[in-house]
Amino acid sequence: MGSRLKSVKELFSGRHFDREIIILCVRWYLRYKLSFRDLVEMMAERGLHLAHTTIMRWVQRYAPEFEKRWARYMRPSGRSWRVDETYLKVRGRWVYLYRAVDRNGDTVDFRLSSKRDVAAAKAFLRKALRTQWRAPISITLDGYAASHRAVREMPNEDQAWKHTKLRSSKYLNNLIEQDHRGIKFRTRPMLGFKNYDCAATTIAGIELLRRIGKNQFALRRLHIRDKTAPAIWNAVLAV
Repeated sequence: MGSRLKSVKELFSGRHFDREIIILCVRWYLRYKLSFRDLVEMMAERGLHLAHTTIMRWVQRYAPEFEKRWARYMRPSGRSWRVDETYLKVRGRWVYLYRAVDRNGDTVDFRLSSKRDVAAAKAFLRKALRTQWRAPISITLDGYAASHRAVREMPNEDQAWKHTKLRSSKYLNNLIEQDHRGIKFRTRPMLGFKNYDCAATTIAGIELLRRIGKNQFALRRLHIRDKTAPAIWNAVLAV
């Protein structure tokens, strides 16, 4: 978790708009095919006048904070992983988004990388292990040799991987390929990202909203009576 999480009051201190508006704009931008200017028009209908760059800054500022707070309630994924990469454009160049889902389609983890090689695949696997706290029983890949080599070499650096079985199956990996569509559904209207850091932050936010939609968080202990999205978000963001 890193350093102490700020209270909700501290997190939104000094902002000119109420936190409910900030949360709503960030949440809608990450979830739906809306541009910043679409949101400006939608807020204007509510009598709120703001610039599209303001919403852009909110996304970059708050998406990582939202991810940290939701992570406290995340359920562990299954231990049969389907791993694959998809492509995104940053400053006109293709970069690679490593992703994994379990056999039920729940998101395991993701990592944006400027390269598609053994080192990038290993970096993704390390991140996934930190997120899930346990290595998978099996990993299913497509035929890309670098990813296969990365999985084979992981036990040499961490014994947690020594019992992981490596499989190659185009049929089984249809699940992760179909799941990529949910990410592309949101990123395609963006027409590419301007820089790598903004892309990584935005993708993390999109993946968070995808996980929420898949019901990957255990919220029972919050005792939320009002099941509306604003009430759930307020409860989760509270420290």
